[in-house]
Amino acid sequence: MSHKQASFYESVQQNFNKAASFTSHPKGLLDQIRECNAVYQMRFPVKIGDEYEVIEAYRVQHSHHRSPTKGGIRFSHLVNQDEVMALASLMTFKCAIVDVPFGGAKGGVKVSPRKYNEEQLERITRRYTVELIRKNFIGPSVDVPAPDYGTGAREMAWILDTYTTFKGNEIDAVGCVTGKPVNQNGIRGREEATGRGVYYGLRELLNSESEMNRIGLSPGMEGKTIVVQGLGNVGSFASKICQNEGGAKIIGVSEIEGTIHDPSGINVEALIEYRQKNKSILGFPGTKTLDVREDWVKIECDVLIPAALESVIHKDNASELNCKIVAEAANGPVTAEGGDILIEKGILILPDMYLNAGGVTVSYFEWLKNLSHIRFGRMDKRFTENSYSNLVKLVEDMTGKSVPDQQRRFLTKGADEIDLVRSGLEETMVNSFHQIREEFNKNDQIKDYRTAAFVVALNKVANDYITLGVFP
Repeated sequence: MSHKQASFYESVQQNFNKAASFTSHPKGLLDQIRECNAVYQMRFPVKIGDEYEVIEAYRVQHSHHRSPTKGGIRFSHLVNQDEVMALASLMTFKCAIVDVPFGGAKGGVKVSPRKYNEEQLERITRRYTVELIRKNFIGPSVDVPAPDYGTGAREMAWILDTYTTFKGNEIDAVGCVTGKPVNQNGIRGREEATGRGVYYGLRELLNSESEMNRIGLSPGMEGKTIVVQGLGNVGSFASKICQNEGGAKIIGVSEIEGTIHDPSGINVEALIEYRQKNKSILGFPGTKTLDVREDWVKIECDVLIPAALESVIHKDNASELNCKIVAEAANGPVTAEGGDILIEKGILILPDMYLNAGGVTVSYFEWLKNLSHIRFGRMDKRFTENSYSNLVKLVEDMTGKSVPDQQRRFLTKGADEIDLVRSGLEETMVNSFHQIREEFNKNDQIKDYRTAAFVVALNKVANDYITLGVFP
């Protein structure tokens, strides 16, 4: 008989405690780092049609070792306090791993976006923002929300407008939220950021010869078979980039309507267009629909990418996985108990708190852009292009040969904002992977990358607390 699954927050706590045992920090400090500092539970009325609905919502600030706190806002009928606390906790460790100087936070509004029209969603979002303003749970130096499951640039624009209505005299007011539309003080590359970060992190692991030898794969992403669960923002960008830039083969996709499989490969861009037109991935040419949607976990592949919701791989189905790597693009898709089973099976878990940190990394870039009040690349793009053009001309003069126009444009191009964002994200994901791998390799007692990532994050957060003088 199956026992009750641990809650999402309990699962995060279990992983924390496991990692804490590999550190030498005092118990009081670890207790402080583990617990959520502030939990704001709210109920507010919103008029929907002719009736008033009382909306349940949350904002949790997990750690104030760095300011502001940072974390997305999700709209889902499954939102509850336990989930938001777990996600806020993960945000603290995620920011620490990728050296983004924020404390962790998270928000949740218990609504199903599909049930409401645009005007109703706007009313809910603005009312939620007013609640945050009233309790000082939002602001560029206090707490900076971002998109998450069920929200996007549109909702962030509503939050910004509501905030500036109340706090318009703040010079840095536009930094109160990230993930905004580009034309409303957002940043290019934010929409793709989490999915692109998944690509960079997975690429770095797959390029590691020693790690690939350990799990029986050849190095490199080219030709690797991937199954993706969830074709939302993260899953779609991760799939497209792994396919188009990494040469991987997407052989399975699972969504709310079902799971499709094609061992010869699925063109993800064509699949996304097909789904937009038909409102379903089922029936996509060349694919077979599985009888049971949840059987995506059983498809034989090199890499399994859960990119939707938490706790989808647990102790009751973990033994059925038929892959070499689980790349956690979603938050908490593998429970602590499920993770133990995967480790026993020799499956390598690339943990969420590292792998999906691309979103908060580029949100950090957006926040910096808002505080500096200047678009990245504006100051030096033209100077760089002119310098490179002079170098190319010098080479042409010295050799007596001319460079073709296409190559000249490539060689002399200055960096646009999107180039700088992608470069900064790649640098962050590469450096962070090697920090985790170094921790994993130096301690024989650490058996998985998640624990190694937790230890890296714990040490950084603990050092911040010690530096603050809270724990001398």
